[in-house]
Amino acid sequence: MKKIIPVIIAVVLIVLIGGAALGVRLLEKYSYSKDRADLTEYFGVRGEGDVPIILQDERIEEHAKLIDGVCYFDLATVHKYFNDRFFEDKKEGFLLYTLPDAIVSALIGENTVSLGGDGSTRDYVIARYEGDVLYVAADFVKEYANFSYTLYTDPYRMQVYTEWNPRQTATILKDTQVRYQGGVKSDILTDVPKGTEVIVLEEMENWSKVKTQDAFIGYVENKRLSEQTTMEPTPVTDYAEPVYESNTRDHKINLAWHVVAGMAGNDTLVPLMQTARSVNVVSPTWFALSDNAGNFTSLASQDYVDTAHDMGLEVWGLIDNFTQEGIDTYEVLAGFSTRKHLIDGLIDTALAYQLDGINIDFENISLDAGEPFIEFIRELSIPCRAHGIVLSVDNYVPMGYTDHYDREEQGVVADYVIIMGYDEHYKGSKTAGSVASIDFVEKGIADTVAQVPADKVINAVPFYTRIWETKGTTVDSQAVGMDAAKQYLADHGITTTWDETTCQNYGEYQSGDSYYQVWMEDEESIRVKLNIMNKYGIAGVAEWQLAFASESIWDVIAEYMEQ
Repeated sequence: MKKIIPVIIAVVLIVLIGGAALGVRLLEKYSYSKDRADLTEYFGVRGEGDVPIILQDERIEEHAKLIDGVCYFDLATVHKYFNDRFFEDKKEGFLLYTLPDAIVSALIGENTVSLGGDGSTRDYVIARYEGDVLYVAADFVKEYANFSYTLYTDPYRMQVYTEWNPRQTATILKDTQVRYQGGVKSDILTDVPKGTEVIVLEEMENWSKVKTQDAFIGYVENKRLSEQTTMEPTPVTDYAEPVYESNTRDHKINLAWHVVAGMAGNDTLVPLMQTARSVNVVSPTWFALSDNAGNFTSLASQDYVDTAHDMGLEVWGLIDNFTQEGIDTYEVLAGFSTRKHLIDGLIDTALAYQLDGINIDFENISLDAGEPFIEFIRELSIPCRAHGIVLSVDNYVPMGYTDHYDREEQGVVADYVIIMGYDEHYKGSKTAGSVASIDFVEKGIADTVAQVPADKVINAVPFYTRIWETKGTTVDSQAVGMDAAKQYLADHGITTTWDETTCQNYGEYQSGDSYYQVWMEDEESIRVKLNIMNKYGIAGVAEWQLAFASESIWDVIAEYMEQ
């Protein structure tokens, strides 16, 4: 017996020790961690004055900045989430916002605002630079966008709402903690007392992802939640989106561009119109930027306007940025003063000559000139709207490299957005090809009406054909009118065949070392384009250009206008 007792004691001790170890392991496994997360790291605070943003129920990569007790967003954040109509006038130091009838301007670094010349002040600096980044006060942005924000401290963070969709909420049953991840061992983000209401973002088997009232997003155990319900938040409606009234017509537009290279060119309108049918707008190429100060040359003629009006034609004078040499479109449009000078000149001229519209044909706009360009269109739209002058803007067929033309905004502030539905292949192209194949044309229309209301879209068709010559590795071309293209085929004995891919008559021939190709723009190709335009229900057609037309093409155009 004496020998058995030590054995029993040893076994008991082993069991006790093992049980204690197991208990410790179980305690470690199932006990709640008291470790707390580093909140500066959790929110991603980047330094003094940095304010992370929780937008809706997600922490976004953009941050706000607290300066002198005022919250600011950088302009890129304002554009992305709130309103992209704010414009930084870098040349003259203004923050601008263009309304349908007035320009809101604030001098950067100041607290004064001008609305159409009437001044007012704010109790904070409206816009300011930190380095080379422009920041705009959140409260000023709120004057032109519907959103709410709440600033929290320790650490600084900002809860922002721009949408007010129904939210699932629940009440905390017992004092608990919101943890970084689901699990008792995860670090604590914040304590939430009994009776606190939280937003339930995602419910899992044992834990739920929640957001607290002060913008912590983490996890609590399901057993701590009760009274789940759907809450309908009250939306912010402080700001009413302005209506940019359009001066569109209640009929299809048939605009013919009339190339006028000198004052004598004005006299060609009458003979050119003698064979034209169904044209209701003529756009003479009268104006061209002449310097970088906002001045322009003019070939305008009152006799021309009077004659056109007597013929039942509206006159939309065209201004371009490429006829004169040395023009830097960015320099012209980047500053408020030069934009205003140009706009005042255009409006004064339009009123003096009783023009019905202004056609903006600014091409090859650089990326840095994109925002100044659309600001120019916004600002020009104000006096056009006030005086009943039609504002139309010419655009390339949409391609990724022309997104900065901002067709969507054009479709809001301008009356018509015109697609130059040609130059698929142009002088300088490395390969010969169609000026306007049907897929190219349809894509241009489809992509534009995805951004611009169809009743504001006009598609321009080419009244010209390119005759291509390939000689070795050299490719060159010349543009000729419709009759000249037909004569070229006859003179060279070229027989064309219908090409289903481009929906054009195609011809070719070899002469010595030169290989010639022609994709014809004729009655058949134009008719197919017009059918596509009918399909999309757009506002009308334009033609480049009047002098290139064959007499028979007007019958095709007239059919479209009567549909």
